[in-house]
Amino acid sequence: MYLLAFVLFLVLGRIRLRQPHIMHEGWTKKNLDDMLFYGVLGVIIGGRLGEVLFYNPSYFFSHPSQIFAVWHGGMSYHGGAIGVGIAAYLWCRKYHKNILSTLDLIAPLVPLGYAAGRIGNFINAELPGRIADPSLPWAMIWPNIDMLPRHPSPIYQALIDGLLIFVLLWIYARKERPHGAVIAMYLFLYGLARFFTEYFRVPDYEVSFFGITISAGQMLSLPMIIAGLLCLYLSYRFARKSRWIS
Repeated sequence: MYLLAFVLFLVLGRIRLRQPHIMHEGWTKKNLDDMLFYGVLGVIIGGRLGEVLFYNPSYFFSHPSQIFAVWHGGMSYHGGAIGVGIAAYLWCRKYHKNILSTLDLIAPLVPLGYAAGRIGNFINAELPGRIADPSLPWAMIWPNIDMLPRHPSPIYQALIDGLLIFVLLWIYARKERPHGAVIAMYLFLYGLARFFTEYFRVPDYEVSFFGITISAGQMLSLPMIIAGLLCLYLSYRFARKSRWIS
């Protein structure tokens, strides 16, 4: 499914390159291919380190040889997102591109790849859902855990965090926006969607703030929601309307 995600990135990227405001900025297919290489490294390194630092630091610090054993599974989306951000920054420095323009270009290419990854999780019986009402028509059983009906949480996340966000973001990004607005919108939408779908997924662990208990995924999504809203406001606040908004 990761291969499908990379193929979708290239196919959708080439479609996006044909949009008039993207063509105006001088992006090329070669740029897209180079970005994919950097992005893959960012996803793998950031995703694995995110899993180590965010979800199970005590285990990995006790078993350091397992930190880079990615073939055993365990990748954090939030860590991967940070890794891609760093990779994009390094790519921009090398090719002298604007970082916000670059992130705006690739943001709409991410959600369908994410959806493909979640479908892969479902096929592999990973990321089980919380126990569901037996009358729920689409409740599933994870036989590697127990025989209780559960929410198919990877499918929820594929449809909501992936497909729905792709549709909304693609429509939003078809029109020229202030630099940073598209990636800001993605951060906000993903953070909000992930916070919601986490209610149907068995949490890796939970944390409590002022008597309110949330999952680790929800805790990591809150900064995305806040950062997305703030960056969205700033992108419109400081953009020169005549230059960036058609």
